[in-house]
Amino acid sequence: MSVSLAGSALAQASASPVPEIAGSAAFQAAKAHLASDFDRTVRDIVTLTEIPAPPFQEAARGEAYREMLAAHGLSEVTIDAEGNVMGLRRGAGPAGGPVVVVSAHLDTVFPAGTDVKVRREGTRLMAPGVGDDTRSLAVLLAYARALDAAKIETEKDILFVGTVGEEGQGDLRGVRHFFSQGPYKDRVAAFFSFDGSDPTRVVTGAVGSKRYRATFRGPGGHSFGAFGIVNPMAAMARATADLYEVEVPASPKTTYSASVTGGGVSVNSIPAEVFTEYDMRSESPEALADLEAKLLAIFEKAVAEENAARSTSQGEISLDLRKIGDRPAGGTPLEAPLVRDVAAAITEMGYEPKFNASSTDANIPMSLGIPAVTVGSGGSGGRAHALDEWIDVEPVETVRGMSVGLLAILAAAGMD
Repeated sequence: MSVSLAGSALAQASASPVPEIAGSAAFQAAKAHLASDFDRTVRDIVTLTEIPAPPFQEAARGEAYREMLAAHGLSEVTIDAEGNVMGLRRGAGPAGGPVVVVSAHLDTVFPAGTDVKVRREGTRLMAPGVGDDTRSLAVLLAYARALDAAKIETEKDILFVGTVGEEGQGDLRGVRHFFSQGPYKDRVAAFFSFDGSDPTRVVTGAVGSKRYRATFRGPGGHSFGAFGIVNPMAAMARATADLYEVEVPASPKTTYSASVTGGGVSVNSIPAEVFTEYDMRSESPEALADLEAKLLAIFEKAVAEENAARSTSQGEISLDLRKIGDRPAGGTPLEAPLVRDVAAAITEMGYEPKFNASSTDANIPMSLGIPAVTVGSGGSGGRAHALDEWIDVEPVETVRGMSVGLLAILAAAGMD
């Protein structure tokens, strides 16, 4: 979804502190430091990319990131029980006051054993995970250095966070833990997820998802000798076919997919067990809940119909349903001050903001009504989630893109 800034959001543009911050000597000094320090940022990207962080195996990269945060003089540097890494840059306000969270995720989609050695060709870096989301982790460190170099004191505390479990079946477990059990969960005034490169992209809508692994079981038997008994594959096929007859709204965009399947033991056997994994997504919590209810009814109907269609003399079809993903939908209104200021920062740096919906770490705070956005950390890249993933680290354009995030953070945290 892409929309333009309009209505009340546009009317509020003049109220944004961004132009004043952008013109200040302090911000100009911070921006200059991003440029003079850029080689170190590139080295950090390479260092972190070459530490594998497969799903549920982010510990090694997390420990390296903890050491990096500590080396930057942040306080309360820690790794929480879920594996999130965080460090606090104190503001001028009282201890225990509101915090602005700036985050990027530690995990990648690539399994253990993937070659993550970075190759460089000119200004292009190539490696699995280099852009999603390792560049952003390094950019957060660059922001901390730039703030210190420019001697900027913010009104609110800024919490730098490397989260775990953003990708796939990680199911946002890191940020979910942060907002349910973490020590800062009740102090967050604004939440930034830096994910990907494009500095013009602003995610204000959280695409929710429900994911199930449906395992159909039956007695099984010889394909010739036991012919006529119930077959779990027939029930599974019926359920999948019926799902694809469901009409879903185009707006809010709502989708479904039968994505992974398997089971059985041989071509001449009626399987005793088969499975399929199903994915449902929507920008609307209500539409997602409606689709989920329809899928659950489809499962129940498919099992009943197969048990009625064939012999159950050796046993009936049963269903084992396991939820493997549950990401809440939500959103931050376009007229919210946080969105207004991010849009102003993008415009101030000479870009045009593009608003859309996606599934990111920001889903959780959005679903809780906490102002949150996901933005790119600057520069360009491509082939995310592919082995030939790449980013461009040409310094001039990349620093311009990085400056968007720093400017937006200062607007949210306030300059003392």
